[in-house]
Amino acid sequence: MAVALALKYERMVKALVLASGYYYPTVRADVVALSGPAVPVLGDIVRHTVSPLLGRVMWPLLMRKIFGPARVPEKFKGFPSEMAMRPSQIRASAAESALMIPGAFALREGYGDLRMPVVIIAGEDDRLIDIDRQSARLHRDVAQSTFHSVEATGHMVHQTATKRVMVAIDEAAAGKPQLRSKRSADQLAA
Repeated sequence: MAVALALKYERMVKALVLASGYYYPTVRADVVALSGPAVPVLGDIVRHTVSPLLGRVMWPLLMRKIFGPARVPEKFKGFPSEMAMRPSQIRASAAESALMIPGAFALREGYGDLRMPVVIIAGEDDRLIDIDRQSARLHRDVAQSTFHSVEATGHMVHQTATKRVMVAIDEAAAGKPQLRSKRSADQLAA
């Protein structure tokens, strides 16, 4: 969404900080599987019956996958997972999954048109997104970007390496990238 906003309303966006993003279309079986509850009629039945039950069973595994290799933070132990299992939320998540690949496909040609400072940060051990095919590639396509790969962190870098994300925000707010290197995690000392 942030990239789409920056491409459409460039004057409104002074800088971008992009964390653990999906920018280029790839074949993703998980996206196809997770999109089902957005389909009218059959999806309505699934999200009111099977999906909430499967979601409750799969929740601990999902949390370990999205946070891994880092531990799930203590603050997430109190996360109201039941809210995520509501049929309306399941439908919204499924619709978002269904639009993920087409969205990346539609935006991919415009990344080189970004003119504002762009700071990209990703967990080096992301289990959902291949950061070399996504974040590092975006860094190569956006001349005024920096890319920070955070060690021992996964997809939820904004939750597990919050201080480093805040440094990235400060870097973007300063108005120009500090570095122009492929990987510069060492520069983001907590």
